[in-house]
Amino acid sequence: MRQVHAAPARLGAGSRGRGELSIGGSPVAPVDQRSAVAFQEPRLLPWRTITRNVELGLPRGTAKQDGQARVAELLRLVQLDHATSLRPRQISGGMAQRASLARALARNPGVLLLDEPFGALDALTRLTMQDLLLDVHAAEPTTILLVTHDVDEALQLADRIVLLGSDDDTPGATIRRVLEVGKKRPRDRGDAQLAILRAELLSLLGVENHHPEDYLTQAIKAQRARRASATAAGT
Repeated sequence: MRQVHAAPARLGAGSRGRGELSIGGSPVAPVDQRSAVAFQEPRLLPWRTITRNVELGLPRGTAKQDGQARVAELLRLVQLDHATSLRPRQISGGMAQRASLARALARNPGVLLLDEPFGALDALTRLTMQDLLLDVHAAEPTTILLVTHDVDEALQLADRIVLLGSDDDTPGATIRRVLEVGKKRPRDRGDAQLAILRAELLSLLGVENHHPEDYLTQAIKAQRARRASATAAGT
């Protein structure tokens, strides 16, 4: 199953521990054609049209006709087929980010890395882009690793949330908690279960919820107790 993972984090200056990165069981190379990246800024080339910018993501050796068909397909998918001949200065920030996403998808990546891709957008455009990403993911299934500092964004998009942080004075960050969202997409942003997870994530990040000992607090405690019980039963 292709999944979306999110990592809300407060990162230190370094990292602790060692690990391995692999795609489909094979180690990741320093420059790996099986992965693609979309950054917080679109990073489009200003002298190229939107079509020509998306073409940059095509694998080397792609036949011209196949490449044109692939780019046209992706521009339709991200709803930019009306802006193919425009240049970056002629489009909005949200449109530029959609072009960046299409460029990253052009190589049919096994893993799509998204580094806070909606962080520079206004609140409403950000929500629209989140919904668009879900539509794109449904049409172009791939594993997505999304880095975000937005707890609500993580809850809306991710199957699994990996919380990074530091629990002591040791420099760097480590995995503090892995949470399974357990909800099918698309999700109701007002879902009560998501509200419980949101409160727990904010608490783990050190953000006070400022609510009394009520249903939400009790639900968080009960959820943690069930998780601890399940962990104990598995050991």
